[in-house]
Amino acid sequence: MNLDWIKPADRLGSLPPYVFARLDELKVRAREQGLDLIDLGMGNPDGPTPQPVVEAAIAALQNPVNHGYPPFEGTASFRRTITDWYYRRYNVKLDPEGEALPLLGSKEGLTHLAIAYVNPGDLVLVPSPAYPAHFRGPLIAGATIHSLILKPDNGWLIDVAAIPEAIAQQAKILYFNYPSNPTAATAPREFFEEIVDFARHYEILLVHDLCYAELAFDGYQPTSLLEIPGAKEIGVEFHTLSKTYNMAGWRVGFVVGNRHIVQGLRTLKTNLDYGIFAALQTAAETALQLPDVYLHDVQARYRTRRDFLIEGLAELGWTVPKPNATMYLWVPCPVGVGSTDFALSVLQETGVVVTPGNAFGSGGEGYVRVSLIADCDRLSEALRRFKQAGICYKPGTLVASSD
Repeated sequence: MNLDWIKPADRLGSLPPYVFARLDELKVRAREQGLDLIDLGMGNPDGPTPQPVVEAAIAALQNPVNHGYPPFEGTASFRRTITDWYYRRYNVKLDPEGEALPLLGSKEGLTHLAIAYVNPGDLVLVPSPAYPAHFRGPLIAGATIHSLILKPDNGWLIDVAAIPEAIAQQAKILYFNYPSNPTAATAPREFFEEIVDFARHYEILLVHDLCYAELAFDGYQPTSLLEIPGAKEIGVEFHTLSKTYNMAGWRVGFVVGNRHIVQGLRTLKTNLDYGIFAALQTAAETALQLPDVYLHDVQARYRTRRDFLIEGLAELGWTVPKPNATMYLWVPCPVGVGSTDFALSVLQETGVVVTPGNAFGSGGEGYVRVSLIADCDRLSEALRRFKQAGICYKPGTLVASSD
């Protein structure tokens, strides 16, 4: 039977191919060929979830009170834990009754926020490169995307002054993310003050993704958007437990900020899902209440890997700036070699998976993102394979020897 008449909605056709799904296909093929893959592609933390979190989940799972539908807005206990965490970390006071909402991971919330607030044709400002949910969510909602191309000579920061007046006047929402995925760039407090002034002047809703707040090194402390006076009047901030607490598969995140924006997202979600399993919310409370020594151990692990890999890449010709936060390195491709071609060459020649920068938008072309999700032994093996295959940074060349 010919089923050509069964067609998906036009909104799916507006989406570019999802690079991580494509990478998964290539990884399966490589494994079938017997390659020992070193996967530095996705931002999927290695290692187990902290044992106290696991134990809290087991105990909560055994309590039948948690076996029914959870409240749409999340449990009161988890919401209080979220707002207590914000006050402890950033001295930001939030009302757990209306200014915090648990999510099925931050990706879900970032995407659904666009569906809740974007009408077809609305103009949304999104940096390029950016985490894909920042532009895919608005695309699904029918937005017109205006890409703010980020530049290395500006530290991968949004140049607010360069946004044309006509664009600023039309814009409804601005998504942004510092510390940044994929560039690992960080922004000073003055940048946040500038972007809040800009958004207030042009009446633009600010959506800040603070998912790497705790993966910061060398004394650097990331800024929360909500620390800035006036920000809560026009913005919200997203966070996740995936990275810091090795809980990527648990799907727990949250959004905080302006209560009207938060409640708009809640209204949408009441029509789409029932929220996070209550037992997982109990476990998430435990994670947010872990002592700082756990956080220090996580930071030390990623800092050690960062330094090790930057030093090893330098021996192969790369000069990679040392990021102050995140779990990524943003590595330039050899001049004249595209992101996709370079990532595929690295995979085929060495069995090392990296993510092409153009997966994060046109502004990411010419770079690959390398995730620090393997220990130094595996990173050393990746570097050994690079050297053996002759893969190195030389302007205009990508050398792969036949040895």
